[in-house]
Amino acid sequence: MGMYKYIREAWKRPKEGLGELWQQRIVQWRQEPTTVRIDNPTRIDRARSLGYKAKPGFVIVRQRVDRGGRQNAQIRHPRRPKAMSRRKDLTMNYQSVAENRAARKYPNCEVLNSYYAGEDGLKLWYEVILVDRVNPSIISDPQIGWIFAHKGRSERGLTSAARKGRGLRHKGKGSEKVRPSLRSHHRAGN
Repeated sequence: MGMYKYIREAWKRPKEGLGELWQQRIVQWRQEPTTVRIDNPTRIDRARSLGYKAKPGFVIVRQRVDRGGRQNAQIRHPRRPKAMSRRKDLTMNYQSVAENRAARKYPNCEVLNSYYAGEDGLKLWYEVILVDRVNPSIISDPQIGWIFAHKGRSERGLTSAARKGRGLRHKGKGSEKVRPSLRSHHRAGN
């Protein structure tokens, strides 16, 4: 087995695979700011599979997101029964929120992708791969040069995590489209 395969196996169950290192990292990350630029990715296998290269123009950011917060405080005296509901559903998953916050912090960079880095009872950490769109080494690279013409990918919901949250990653039976609307897609085809 190659090195990346061992790393991948350890990250399948990180609390058992990484052991003491996992706890030390989480304790250290809690004390850091919300958005931290890091020199090297924590999960090199995952970063490489998502398009990261160790060259000028690529930036890795560890972004912290609060867990929870999906419930409003209970309304004690509502005017009508439907105003009594406490549940508030977020339209984006935590990973998309992390990508958007990292993109806002680094406005000259574009979000390429992101991956899970860690969690505890209150926080989630994702590592976001950012690309400097106007860096000469990025523009001249044929594999990643396309990102020069795509501005605001995370805000427009075009990253992998955002497409998953929008229900666009998988198709239905055959070649049918499942979301945003199967009925409208069927009507448009006829």
